[in-house]
Amino acid sequence: MDPESRRLLEDTFALAKDNHRMLRAVRRHQIIGSFGKVFIWLIVLAIAAYSYFAFLQPLLGKLHIPWPSTAQSGVFNLSTTTPFGKLINYF
Repeated sequence: MDPESRRLLEDTFALAKDNHRMLRAVRRHQIIGSFGKVFIWLIVLAIAAYSYFAFLQPLLGKLHIPWPSTAQSGVFNLSTTTPFGKLINYF
């Protein structure tokens, strides 16, 4: 093998090794970034769930919202006390 061909082959081999090293680094950073995103989203969802159960649920439990009775009168089971129910009964 002549010296010129050998030098070109060594340069090509060095470029291939450098390219392989860079591709492995890019892939490693991509995998670490993916795990980081999942970890951050888990933290955000955990904080949201904790906030709901620690703060919002007790406040909503104190609000005793009366539900309307299920036995309603009128057409289509609409209450006749609402203006819409009175309009339906009028016609």
